[in-house]
Amino acid sequence: MPNTNNRVGWIGTGRMGYAMVERLLGAKVPVSVWNRTRSKAEPLQANGAVIVDQVKDLAANDIVFCIVASAPDLEAVCLGENGLLSGSSRPSIVVDLSTIGMDQSAAIREKLASKGVTFIACPVSGNGKVVAAGLLSAVLSGPEAACQKVMSYLRHIAPRGVSYAGEGDLARVCKVAHNVMLGVVIQAMCETTLLAEKAGVPRHAFLDFLNNSVMGSMFTRYKSSALVNLDWTPTFTAALLRKDLDLGLGMARSMDVTMPVASATRELVQAHMGMSSPDKDFAALLETIAGFSGMTLVSENKLVPTGLEIPAAAKA
Repeated sequence: MPNTNNRVGWIGTGRMGYAMVERLLGAKVPVSVWNRTRSKAEPLQANGAVIVDQVKDLAANDIVFCIVASAPDLEAVCLGENGLLSGSSRPSIVVDLSTIGMDQSAAIREKLASKGVTFIACPVSGNGKVVAAGLLSAVLSGPEAACQKVMSYLRHIAPRGVSYAGEGDLARVCKVAHNVMLGVVIQAMCETTLLAEKAGVPRHAFLDFLNNSVMGSMFTRYKSSALVNLDWTPTFTAALLRKDLDLGLGMARSMDVTMPVASATRELVQAHMGMSSPDKDFAALLETIAGFSGMTLVSENKLVPTGLEIPAAAKA
């Protein structure tokens, strides 16, 4: 169980952050929370969260977790005016669960270290529904002793697995590489599903076969319902996927790693962004590839399990 002797703060309650805080509160961990739009965090009060008005109000906590959209957002909440470190109090550890680049992370780590704060990079794999289902995984890097201190909290947030990658910002490498693969896999899913459909196989039948084979995964199962029913409710947008593909390809160039499949995927995502609503989930790439293939898609209106269904006992 998490050590409730530590005072815990939390920055960011978007789709992911909200569900993570719920898991900590469910483990009886007292959590103080700040979100840019306070009203989005306020429902957490019913489960015991304390909502604060400014980021700097979290500075007296021992450990502060952050999950924000970008590196500039992270720097602003930690080091900006009225930010976490703007006053005399400061936490001993900041754990960042966002997806940012290695160079950006290293720069923020150095600035926090100059103020006596240990920085842990801890990107995660999943979305809000994955968090709620208890299937989130995480990878962290930084000083090993500090990582061990926060491990009990992370194992409750990400019970599927928490991996220690080593010192510095190596966890960022893992997450960027992971999200490059995410892009390549969704592209492959779209192409092969459309190939089967154009030959006459319903999407739900092909994906059921795929998911029951050695090629099936938690990701392919989770995305199958969206591809079958053309449900583009966003969990992750094409713009965010492009950002991560760019981070991965930039890293590859700097290390002379050849990534031709990832490069092609990046350009297909770019083309998709010019043809689709930015508010759609990245799996809407299926529609763009269908258009390139002379296909018009319709929803199959099938109930397709996602693999993320929460058992009734867990809801009680």
